[in-house]
Amino acid sequence: MGIKSDRWIRKMALEQHMIEPFVENQVRDGVISYGLSSYGYDIRVADEFKIFTNVYSAIVDPKKFDTRSMIDFQGEVCVIPPNSFVLARTVEYFRIPRNVLTICVGKSTYARCGIIVNVTPFEPEWEGYVTLEISNTTPLPAKIYANEGISQVLFFEGDEECEISYADRKGKYQKQQSILLPRL
Repeated sequence: MGIKSDRWIRKMALEQHMIEPFVENQVRDGVISYGLSSYGYDIRVADEFKIFTNVYSAIVDPKKFDTRSMIDFQGEVCVIPPNSFVLARTVEYFRIPRNVLTICVGKSTYARCGIIVNVTPFEPEWEGYVTLEISNTTPLPAKIYANEGISQVLFFEGDEECEISYADRKGKYQKQQSILLPRL
């Protein structure tokens, strides 16, 4: 298994629509960078957010998530409350090939501000908009800028195709079009 370069990512994005929309060059002027990089792709956060609230003092239960724990927000800047988090989605839609697995890591600009991005791997043959979990680990409110870079995706190609892909398993988050809350 090896990490894939910018040439491979460009080819897959243009020929097989692996990333849509695809930005061929790194955009950096006055924004948190996004687009193709040397060995990855910097994804953008869309302007749709679900902000965690403890107004109802609900217990966070991944098996029975209380939807009242999230407030919908749309805008160019999202403010994450202190020691809290938001769910968001990517601008980009992904179609992962059967022999590829991705790992997503946060951008250093946000990490240096105490903002952590958590994304699970994109499994072979998963497709959809990515749901992002963005945590504010600081005791102060933190800003997230929509339509700018949030995280970097690294692509790993397997030596052989997997036996059972995410699509084969009919994964519960397959082809997601919006921010999805936890489900069993």
